[in-house]
Amino acid sequence: MVKAEGTRQKAQVRNARSLANHLLNFKMMASVSAFRTSALYLLPCALLLALPRPASADLVRLTSGKILSVESWQIKGDTAVLVLRDGGEMQAPESLIVEVLPDEYLHATTQLLPESMPRPAVRPLVSSVDDIHSMVDLIAARYGVDVTLARAVVKVESDFQPRVVSPKGAMGLMQIMPSVAQQYAVDDPFDPEKNLDAGLRVLRGLLDRFNDVRTALAAYNAGLMAVAKYGGIPPFRETQDYVQRIMALATR
Repeated sequence: MVKAEGTRQKAQVRNARSLANHLLNFKMMASVSAFRTSALYLLPCALLLALPRPASADLVRLTSGKILSVESWQIKGDTAVLVLRDGGEMQAPESLIVEVLPDEYLHATTQLLPESMPRPAVRPLVSSVDDIHSMVDLIAARYGVDVTLARAVVKVESDFQPRVVSPKGAMGLMQIMPSVAQQYAVDDPFDPEKNLDAGLRVLRGLLDRFNDVRTALAAYNAGLMAVAKYGGIPPFRETQDYVQRIMALATR
């Protein structure tokens, strides 16, 4: 009787141990499964974080017609210090630099820009100023530019005249230069939609760069070089009047 009782107790202990082992194994398997699930979830995130991000850069156009892609640049007195995207640094007289444009491409290469672009054949344009207003609103919203600001810029630049050309060669509604048309692949700078698209992309980039509307407008008018040289809005009467006129229209 005692022996039978002892045998029963031993059996119960073995059963309890077996159950405990099963529970332990189950917990370990659940933990491994959870770890694998977490790993599968985190792996794409880690891969995304590890992907290279495109670096910002600018295009510096020289008087020779060549264009350099630079990682950064600054003006020291009458000298421009350029950090080349491919490595290395060079210094050049400021007078040799025609303009600086934002580079939207990951791999920019040295290229030649035409001194002038041929005037395209006359094509039917939008029928009214109201049509242009609607187009400005649509493209400004596309690039996150305040609609009132965008309209003010077009008003001051061209008075909503799609075919106007300045004495310096600026063209169309946003008065884009041939180099800007080349960079943004605008084959017809007098096409309202193409002109607005390029001009508002440039303006959006300047707003992001300076995080200040007045400085961005000054750069659109006078160029990045002038803003860098003077550390803000340059002391040019034309540029200062330009900024004031647009801000007055945009804040009505």
